[in-house]
Amino acid sequence: MLDYTLCNELLAEEGKSLAEQARIAADLGYVGLELAPATLGAAPHRLSASEVAGIRQTVEDAGLRVTGLHWLLSGYPELSITDPARQGRARDILLRLVDLCADLGGAVLIHGSPKQRLRPGGMGDAALTAHLAAFFAPVAAQAVARGVTYCIEPLSRAEDNTVNTVADGVALAEAIASPGFRTMIDMSAAGQIEPPVAELIRRWVPGGMIGHIHANDTNRGAPGMGDDPHFEIIKALRAVGWDKPVGVEPFRCLIDASVTAATGIATLKAYERAAA
Repeated sequence: MLDYTLCNELLAEEGKSLAEQARIAADLGYVGLELAPATLGAAPHRLSASEVAGIRQTVEDAGLRVTGLHWLLSGYPELSITDPARQGRARDILLRLVDLCADLGGAVLIHGSPKQRLRPGGMGDAALTAHLAAFFAPVAAQAVARGVTYCIEPLSRAEDNTVNTVADGVALAEAIASPGFRTMIDMSAAGQIEPPVAELIRRWVPGGMIGHIHANDTNRGAPGMGDDPHFEIIKALRAVGWDKPVGVEPFRCLIDASVTAATGIATLKAYERAAA
């Protein structure tokens, strides 16, 4: 059976404490929380060692683990990974977030944050890949040193104009050529840009360049809140032997965040039973 981890921001937006988030996720059958750093404070890259230890302990007290971080720069609207004038501070913060992920016991960082990665005007694809590879090379090296994997997230063209397809993400990872840097598949974005998602999984996962999977619907809800073919996606994940936690990442609620989280994992587990 697959393991599922819950992206925490919808619960956090409802004002639930980290302890409450962890309890809800544990009660629903998730193995962990995938944390958005902005939910941990105004400057998560500056958390003290004792604060980080406290966050980790809170999650582990519920019988869960921190599986990783996502939405890495959502709390830093002034930063950019593509604008040379703002890249330096962005890289410094990302290096600290790599440390934060490792210190929390996480294994993966997911770099979405579309507003902080807009393509510079007039820059072509090859130049953009080289530009991003130079930016991320030190981040990838830090990920290797700390034993985590850093993933660039392909996003829909409605959100972003840099990395939109899995092939784009793979090209960047190949340019960086580090075991600490991979790409990933977000079912919502991939379902909008290059469906069917099941075929993307079958094509790309065996090559080793996919470091994470996000489960959601193209309507931006949790699995079960739309009509996406999650049964076929589950069969594909089973076929390729996916053995890492799948992050359930809805962007909108069905009634509330708890019901949404319950719908997502219940839908996926039901499809697993059917596939078995």
